Parts: sequence; C-alpha cells; structure tokens
Amino acid sequence: MARSISVERLQKTLYFLFVAIAAFAMDQATKQAIVENFRLHESIKIIPGFLHLTYIRNTGAAFGILSGPEHWRLYFFLVAGTLAMVFLFRFFYSNYREPLIVIGTGLVCGGAAGNISDRIRLGYVVDFLDFSVKGHHWPAFNISDSAITVGVFLILIHFLSDRTG
Repeated sequence: MARSISVERLQKTLYFLFVAIAAFAMDQATKQAIVENFRLHESIKIIPGFLHLTYIRNTGAAFGILSGPEHWRLYFFLVAGTLAMVFLFRFFYSNYREPLIVIGTGLVCGGAAGNISDRIRLGYVVDFLDFSVKGHHWPAFNISDSAITVGVFLILIHFLSDRTG
C-alpha cells in the first residue's frame, strides 16, 4: 500500500530543498570566484584590520583541525558528512512543521554538501573569509561553514525557545 504525503509535508520538503540548494549554490559560486581570481594565499583587504578575502586550501576539518597529508581523512570526512546529512534529513522529516528546523537543517545539509563536494572534486576545501580583530586572527572559512553555523544556531534556538515557551 502506498503512503500518501501531506501537502504540508511536501511544501516543507520543497522549502528545505530550496534552502539546502541555495546554500550549496552560493557556496560553490563564491569558491569558484575565489579560485578563478586569486592565487593560493593571495589576500585582499575588504575592511582593513577586520576582513580580508584570502584563498586558502583546507585539507582538515573546521578551522584546519585534522589537516595534513593522510589519505584516510578524505574517507572519514565523506562518511561523517554523509551520515550527518542522512541524520539531519531524518531529523527534518520528523520535525518538518517547525520553521527553524526546516531552515536550520536545510542550511546545515547545503553547507555540508558544499564542503563534501570540494573534498571529492579537489581533495580539500576552499576557504576565503579571513577575519581578525585587534591582532586576534580567526581561521579562514567559507559560505558552507557559515551556513552550517547559522543552521545549528537556528536549531538550538528552536530547542531553547521550546523549553522556555
């Protein structure tokens, strides 16, 4: 017997997919622009002392953790990223009525897909957003990392507001 899908679930799924695809597309477009227009490690000041665009190749995890030449890392990131996306899609599917969950899981999945795509195609992730404040430098990151961070934050807001509301 075939299960029917509700109109609401279909709409929320399409919205989730739109958010995920938009995050992925923006990430890939900005990375492509950096690769085509910068030499490796080239940097330009956008806001002096605060924001630079700097072309970095990150072979590690977030903020360069686990970077180095080992080939096992690619498989680790592919498996971990794919499992995270499967978990998040299942999580979305059981919480599809919650707007912050729809947007948050869409951002996280789109961001994860962007970084996984880099690892498969290039063997590293292209990072370029380079912030520093009063001499304190933050590791470079990209649109995918930003989408993942904002998505997790939205999911946390949902759960924190759900407990207090």
